[in-house]
Amino acid sequence: MARETLIDWLGMRTDSKRIVVALGGNAILRSKELSSYGEQFENVRRTCRQIVQLIAEGYQPIFTHGNGPQVGNLLIQNEAAAQLVPAVPLDVCGAETQGQIGYMIQQTLRNELRERGLSRPVASVVTQVLVDADDPAFAQPVKPIGPFLPRGVAEERMRDKRESWTQIDARGWRKLVPSPQPVGIVEVDIIHALLDGGAVVVACGGGGVPVLRRPDGRLQGVEAVVDKDLAAARLALELHAETLLILTDVPGVAVNFGKATQRFLRRLTVTELEDLLVQEPFSAGSMGPKVRAAYRFVHDGGGQATICALEDALAGVRGDAGTVIVPDGTMQLPFHAPGQRG
Repeated sequence: MARETLIDWLGMRTDSKRIVVALGGNAILRSKELSSYGEQFENVRRTCRQIVQLIAEGYQPIFTHGNGPQVGNLLIQNEAAAQLVPAVPLDVCGAETQGQIGYMIQQTLRNELRERGLSRPVASVVTQVLVDADDPAFAQPVKPIGPFLPRGVAEERMRDKRESWTQIDARGWRKLVPSPQPVGIVEVDIIHALLDGGAVVVACGGGGVPVLRRPDGRLQGVEAVVDKDLAAARLALELHAETLLILTDVPGVAVNFGKATQRFLRRLTVTELEDLLVQEPFSAGSMGPKVRAAYRFVHDGGGQATICALEDALAGVRGDAGTVIVPDGTMQLPFHAPGQRG
């Protein structure tokens, strides 16, 4: 197109296959790296090169992403500047980082698309995610956030502000906040409209901004963190996406991880995965949320969920890489080691 604007695309419903792509933290900030924006931009470029392949093959990705390090930095800045400016609430920190990371993805993806001779509008949506005020998570905060602080400071805040804190390790104490289940995407109609207009959309960053709907219909932000993979599954269901693609830094889901009997799972039905979840203690801080999000998507009516390495994104969508979860009654493949194909 001579002039690339969203208006050029409105009214032109896309026939691309919609997939929700959940980017792991390594897509933005890899382990052992500093949190400089130069490094973050370079990692986003690496990620976008993979995603462009999906677009070139006719898929329409909707991005979600993590924001843990970025929110952590804002909370550290809150602490350091407490005597100078008012602290920024956690829900606002989440919204800020959606804009920050969305900007990096928007700019980088447009540049990568241009290099491939492809033209697509890219838009980020600051997304609010509905949670239930009666969710049991609000009675038992478990998600650590923010800087490590001394025991004395933590005890003072537990006493004076009735906050929840826990000692993590020798580095100190961290604040705990609830992690409620996502029950709805507030901006889903806006996201639908952008997708129908042919746009590539970034949404639900960091799990979205958790909000409560009051009895009078008003929305209100709440100090909590929604798991980003569960939010991606909720988004994929509400958008009627064909596939939930969870990209990470390992080839797939392994049972007996780190042991001599470790094996990677190739393809499972949703019932097989349900049985496995009873037996296998997947790490809550690593693979556990990804596996549960994949299960939730397929169990609640989604088509296919794939957990795979970033570099296997296209093969993962096709079902040729990673761990693939499908509805019951779908043809099965045996277990394989990473790199093998069924």
